[in-house]
Amino acid sequence: MISRRRFGIGAAALGGGAVLGLPAIVRAQTFPSQDVHFICGFAAGSGADIIVRFISEQMRPLLGRNVVVENRVGALGNIATEYVARAKPDGHTVYITGASALAANQHIMKKPTVDLARDLQIVGTINKQPVMIAVRPDSPVKTIADLTAAMKQKGDKASYGFANPSAKVVGAMYKERAGLKAVEVAYRTGADYLNDLASGNIDFAIPDNVLAMSQARQNKMRILAVSTPERMQAAPEFPTMTESGYPMSLIGWWAGLVPMATPRPVVERLGEILSKVVASEEGKKFLNSIASDPWVSKPDEAQAFLREQIKDWGEYVKLANIEQQG
Repeated sequence: MISRRRFGIGAAALGGGAVLGLPAIVRAQTFPSQDVHFICGFAAGSGADIIVRFISEQMRPLLGRNVVVENRVGALGNIATEYVARAKPDGHTVYITGASALAANQHIMKKPTVDLARDLQIVGTINKQPVMIAVRPDSPVKTIADLTAAMKQKGDKASYGFANPSAKVVGAMYKERAGLKAVEVAYRTGADYLNDLASGNIDFAIPDNVLAMSQARQNKMRILAVSTPERMQAAPEFPTMTESGYPMSLIGWWAGLVPMATPRPVVERLGEILSKVVASEEGKKFLNSIASDPWVSKPDEAQAFLREQIKDWGEYVKLANIEQQG
């Protein structure tokens, strides 16, 4: 090992280091050299698809190349995740997705086909967003305190709807900390529980921020609180569950990822462009419109945060008794 290390130092001193690094530098200088494909793990028209298409369209003029959005749907987003992990590591395949969901899937899937720490790397972050607790707009419930009192009165006849692991975790945390017996009802998508919420078949719902804000603007849903530790800058009118007396700190966040073997100069180039979009006035306006706060970070910082999230989700899955899939 020592002799190899000395040899590497000697080669660099003789100019060999520059030669060895040349291919990566050349790739960065010529990147992108073809269409860039942005991968979405969910269906066209979904909240995820809206985010991916906005980011890709904003990055297109900065990349100077045509951008193609591909929806690779299925298996909790894992079809898309595996596709990107196995793609050619040249920066022309970019995964725009909820990184918090990727962390969750490391524990939800029985046999994850992608090891995040080994197969994917983050080029940059996009936002931080909450999970929300909401009721129908004509409900007499105005606060989490009102909701808690009403749910305790109904006991095990109370119910709520959710459609993703993050929402299931928030529901489990709330039930445990408030001492509720409400029955959880799982739906395939958030849109599937809207009629049941409106008709009173379920007492409240735990939507993602995109669905919640869309419904609230149409006066079809009343948002009571958010799951983040602090109020969202984009939507400061909504109190946190912690403020309401039920401490929790569950943050959803989005990022851009590429295959792990993608050359560092290309990763940094993509990260710079993504950060420009997120920090732009258009980027801030869009992200704020879905009750999320723009978040710019360096690849290494984001990768470290992802490792923490993977650890946290191990605990969340146990708490919410989420059944493994696959």
